[in-house]
Amino acid sequence: MDKTIIVIIAIIILGGFLFWGFQSDFFSGLSINPGKVIAPDGIILFYGDGCPHCENVEDFISENNIEDKMAFSRLEVWNNEDNQVILAQDIKKCGMNADEVGIPFLFDGVDKCYMGDEDVINYFKTKAGI
Repeated sequence: MDKTIIVIIAIIILGGFLFWGFQSDFFSGLSINPGKVIAPDGIILFYGDGCPHCENVEDFISENNIEDKMAFSRLEVWNNEDNQVILAQDIKKCGMNADEVGIPFLFDGVDKCYMGDEDVINYFKTKAGI
């Protein structure tokens, strides 16, 4: 077979692989756009290490098997700057003032936010049917 044809076939196969890879999540672990913070999809619970109100929420989640009843992500914000950026973005989505926000803080994945252990626990109670 002619070397030119082999090279063309290899380029087509490689191009198809790259096209497929960028269309799927195959390359999601690579940092193609460094500096851009990508938030997880869905419900996000923001917390701080050592936060007593956050511990109340964690105790409720554990005691009531909330993770078995619904999916959500946790992001620690006191020690993680990327998570602080995501929190700020979600605060804006809810039309809230960042100066008046504390943790625990829950973003419902759309446009509603809940702040403080009581509100967050009530959200989980309602969504988990408790």
